[in-house]
Order: sequence, then structure tokens, then C-alpha cells
Amino acid sequence: MKYYFQKTLTGLSFDEAIEKVTEELKKEGFGILTEIDVQATLKKKLDVDFRNYRILGACNPPFAYKALQEEENIGTMLPCNVIVQQRSEDEVAIAAVDPVASMMAVENSGLGSVANEIRAKLQKVINSL
Repeated sequence: MKYYFQKTLTGLSFDEAIEKVTEELKKEGFGILTEIDVQATLKKKLDVDFRNYRILGACNPPFAYKALQEEENIGTMLPCNVIVQQRSEDEVAIAAVDPVASMMAVENSGLGSVANEIRAKLQKVINSL
């Protein structure tokens, strides 16, 4: 089972792709709690050059609350990560975690319906790009 959904976009800059995915996430009730600039972090910490690569920590509060009610330590797997990475000058790839795949590691049947609902929302985001 793949652990992510992915789509490659052309004709958008890296920053435009981030704006677009953020807008689509918002339509599905997600906000961005964290944003990690991997390129800047690797340059600062290791002095290496790396492509544009951003990790967006997306959260849908009602579903996060449901998951937390089912499993008190599920916060170790929250928020849902969405990555935006520059593949080439004219290609940007967007990938989102598949919560069903990640929840397989948690032995709690009550999380299944929450994971499936979040999966549908994240797939809709990726498909709409």
C-alpha cells in the first residue's frame, strides 16, 4: 500500500504551487499549522544545497478532535503532512500522506472511519490540483 497521494503540476512556480495547495486544503477544512522549509534548513544546518522542498503540516480540527477522542497518543501522527517539492524548472510535485496507511500501525479500530474520511478529503485536494 502506498503511503501517499501525489500529483505533478506544470506551469506553476514553486510559490504558486504552495498557494494553490493551501487554498485547496482550506476548501476541505484544513489549515496549515506548521511549515518546514527543508531547503533552508539543510543549507543552514549542513551547508548543502537542496531543491525547493516544503513540508506543510495540515490540520482539520474537527477530525483531529475525533481522532484524539479515539486514541490519546494519536497526536504523534498529527498533523497530516503535505509536501511540495520542485522536481525540475517547470515541474512541482505535491504529495499528501495517506492517513489510512499510517493508521495501520495503530491498533485501534475506532480510528478507521476517521482515517477514511480524512483520506477522502486529502485525495480530493490532490485530485483538484
